[in-house]
Amino acid sequence: MRALIIFMLLAVLVMAATCYESHESMESHEYLNPFINRRRANDFIQADSRLEAITRERIMERSKAPHEHQREICEDYYPCELYALRHGYAAAYRHYFGRRRTK
Repeated sequence: MRALIIFMLLAVLVMAATCYESHESMESHEYLNPFINRRRANDFIQADSRLEAITRERIMERSKAPHEHQREICEDYYPCELYALRHGYAAAYRHYFGRRRTK
């Protein structure tokens, strides 16, 4: 019986030590209202700017510089890519695709 009382007092002390609300945690605004409304929650994310950035990126993909298109064409053709490693992409493109061969 005496051991049970000591155990209960020890359990109450442990519970009081771990569940104590400090004054610093009461100062927080989230203590009174942990949830904010949807407008304030979405203030830091601008959906329009993300869509605008994606649109801008798509437009830039469509309007690449001519040398960029030539480089991509050369990268797709393995002999041209090997030639480009030695002589550069401009020379490789001219060598393989620069002049049209007609029969």
